[in-house]
Amino acid sequence: MAALFGARVRRLRTAAGLTQAELGTRTHVVGTRITQIERASGAKPTLELARALDAALGADDLLVELWPYVYREAFPDWSRKFMEHSERAVVVREYAAHVVPGLLQTEAYARAVLKVGRTLGNEEQLEERVGVRMGRQERLGMPDRPDLWVVLDESVLRRPVGGKPVMHEQLARLLGIGSEPHITVQVLPFNQGEHEVMGGSLTLLTLPDGSEVAYTEGAHYGQLVEDPHEVRSFALTYDRLRAAALPPLMSLDMIRSVMEGYNRGAKVPSRSERRRVAQEQLQQSGRRQLRGGGGRIPRRRPRP
Repeated sequence: MAALFGARVRRLRTAAGLTQAELGTRTHVVGTRITQIERASGAKPTLELARALDAALGADDLLVELWPYVYREAFPDWSRKFMEHSERAVVVREYAAHVVPGLLQTEAYARAVLKVGRTLGNEEQLEERVGVRMGRQERLGMPDRPDLWVVLDESVLRRPVGGKPVMHEQLARLLGIGSEPHITVQVLPFNQGEHEVMGGSLTLLTLPDGSEVAYTEGAHYGQLVEDPHEVRSFALTYDRLRAAALPPLMSLDMIRSVMEGYNRGAKVPSRSERRRVAQEQLQQSGRRQLRGGGGRIPRRRPRP
């Protein structure tokens, strides 16, 4: 796909009568970067650069539409296939063990999550991935949007990803989107104990032809499952999780309660502030003892 992208750029550039250096000037990159793109060597183009090339060459969004396929080449085959299935799914069912699913993340929350990725190279790559994640959410507002059912482990609500203000905003988004008719949000509370998907997350996709695939994910791995027998087993597991979770209205009440806790918690002094206040109190206590003569406080003798 990178080679196809490069060939399109070269053909459009030649038709426009531009040199690589001239196209680089118009898109605010050096000419050698254009050479790399046309030869499919070096780093893959960013979404921002794809947009700039599209505008400079009058490509009518051809390069922008091609870019996601170039971007996916950085991922393993099973991951790319899962992304393709996700874009076509008519029903999405997710259990999230650690973080809010990407389709429901705010931009600040997504940036905090993606920042800790092991494959992240630089700030530009971070913003690129945030942009892609936000772009995926656009489908939830389209006529062919999927029905989305999400079960969140309680730890997703309690872990302050990005800090308290970011979490407050994220939980507010969950409350808002949880009232949409095509989106259902449930919370699996801690007191439900152990279950079959502990330590990982599970996604089930129903495709337009009625077939289903499953995707399991941990911190640094993922697995696409297409065997019908295995998918049915995962579907049964998901149904059990859904049955154990709080009903939707009670789940939204719990999210609201945790969100209010983050709002109150935002006023709590930071650890460094608490340390500073404690040191000042110790110093003041020492000064009072010195002014009183510095003598030891006599012990009270027990009564006979």
